[in-house]
Amino acid sequence: MAEDIRVLLVDDQRLMREGLRLLLELEPGVTVVGEAGDGQEAVAQYEALQPDVVLMDVRMPVMDGVEATRRLLARWPAARVVILTTFDDDEYVLDALRAGALGYLLKDVSVGELVDALRRVMAGGVLIEPSVARKVVAELARLAPAPSRPAARLAEPLSEREREILSLMARGLTNREIAQRLFLAEGTVKNYVTTILGKLDARDRTHAVVRAQELGLV
Repeated sequence: MAEDIRVLLVDDQRLMREGLRLLLELEPGVTVVGEAGDGQEAVAQYEALQPDVVLMDVRMPVMDGVEATRRLLARWPAARVVILTTFDDDEYVLDALRAGALGYLLKDVSVGELVDALRRVMAGGVLIEPSVARKVVAELARLAPAPSRPAARLAEPLSEREREILSLMARGLTNREIAQRLFLAEGTVKNYVTTILGKLDARDRTHAVVRAQELGLV
């Protein structure tokens, strides 16, 4: 039997943390190992607990969730952070993803959807709620100057297969799911993903998706 996903809850509202803890611990395969009320406490708790996934709010006192995510990933590059917030925090979306968050969900998701997101992130995927993803793309289009041909922005253009895989990455599919979809070996997909990250000068899958959206590739 697989070990439980060990979760650290980070939210400045105690009631929210307590409610999430109760809901998540009713789900098989999930254990809440700690709580934090701000980003600074989250970093300290992460060091002490080494959870599998951090569920992180963004608007918090002392240190917000974006800065906490940035510090976690700088110190522990393998840390998995999923943002769980309201969309009132839309100015933080891109910053959170650039900081290395692997997911961005709204607080009106069901507990089932939340647990599915935790499992997907544990499997190496990225999950951005569709309504958020649409707004991210719209905001990028509004803020970014219209580029000349996107491929010209890359030192080495993506191949047709690489763009196909990048599109599936943007939908949050794991390497295994992409391999099944495209009838490829999982190792082959992993090699493609490595090449895509290199061409986009991206440090991870989430950063690659954000870069691809900025360039109009997905």
